[in-house]
Amino acid sequence: MTAAIHVQTVSKAFGTTQALDELELRVEPGQVMGFLGPNGSGKSTAIRVLMGILHHDSGQVRVLGQDPWTDAVELHKRIAYVPGDVNLWPGLTGGEIIDLFSRLGSGLDPKRRDDMIERFDLDPTKKSRTYSKGNRQKVALIAALAGNAELFIFDEPTSGLDPLMETVFQNTIGEMLTDGKTVLLSSHILAEVESLCDQVTIIRDGRTVEAGTLAELRHLTRTFFTITTTEPIAEMATVDGVSDFVAPDDHHASFNVANAKLGEVMNHIANLGIVAIESQPPTLEELFMRHYAVDKTHHVACSSTRRKRSTDRTSHTRSSNCVIIAPVAQTLHPPAAGKDSRSIVESINTLRVESATAGSASSPTSRKHKSSDWW
Repeated sequence: MTAAIHVQTVSKAFGTTQALDELELRVEPGQVMGFLGPNGSGKSTAIRVLMGILHHDSGQVRVLGQDPWTDAVELHKRIAYVPGDVNLWPGLTGGEIIDLFSRLGSGLDPKRRDDMIERFDLDPTKKSRTYSKGNRQKVALIAALAGNAELFIFDEPTSGLDPLMETVFQNTIGEMLTDGKTVLLSSHILAEVESLCDQVTIIRDGRTVEAGTLAELRHLTRTFFTITTTEPIAEMATVDGVSDFVAPDDHHASFNVANAKLGEVMNHIANLGIVAIESQPPTLEELFMRHYAVDKTHHVACSSTRRKRSTDRTSHTRSSNCVIIAPVAQTLHPPAAGKDSRSIVESINTLRVESATAGSASSPTSRKHKSSDWW
């Protein structure tokens, strides 16, 4: 089966800064892949390469079996992308923007659009200039989730949303899995990734440092134990595989156990007469921090790199402001002059005419979420 996303030894440099360094990423159809890394690790650059916004220097990239650089127009009809910082046309309402993206892309399901508007508690009749950051994010999410995309790419999608709306987003993604949709989710909310994702890829300095299921990644780490025994417990400190041993008295202790040594350590614990035992596998946050517990010098170097990257990010870029929040490739900023902007204006004018016609023919009681209400 062809992978939904297949990135092989992809590198991308901005001047002397290496943003991606032989990155590896594979997402199978129907998977939800968590894409993790701190600021400056290369996540956004990788996503822009996947979207065909940036061209990679070397390696191979395939998205839904196609080259995202040469087949960008066709691919953008099959992909929904939601960034973490959404800019909208200030003079259009939320409903107008949602309809516009659906018209420019592969369409949407009106019933699902109305359902998403209700779930995310968005007023589609307001101009986007009046929206808070959270409401702008809702417009982007609704436009993406109500569409017919095959692949969803989310880059900090719940940025600006309150906890209730974060839960709505997570529940919606869970429902999408039953439809066989594929999701690449980049988020700093590790609990969100842990609850939604089948697999996780962690990157650092543009390289993949860990990839696999959460169970596989946990197998490579340690499990935390708290135990109470009838026999003195001090000898556990010297058992192979035990670390961070803390014993407040002779019968209580807490420590970490290397997962490869769990069987041997459990045998030792059993011989001490177990009164109580608790075990806690490492959380995704602990797995993540294991790769980023670096010294201050490294953080300073990364900060310098990020500053350098921001000044060098000029080559092989289609549009510095181009972000896609529905199955279309258009900017969310007021469009610049050119062929693409003319097509957007034509689509807006066409929608206005159609909406005005629909509005005159519809009854007041049947227009709760019709696009004619949004113009």
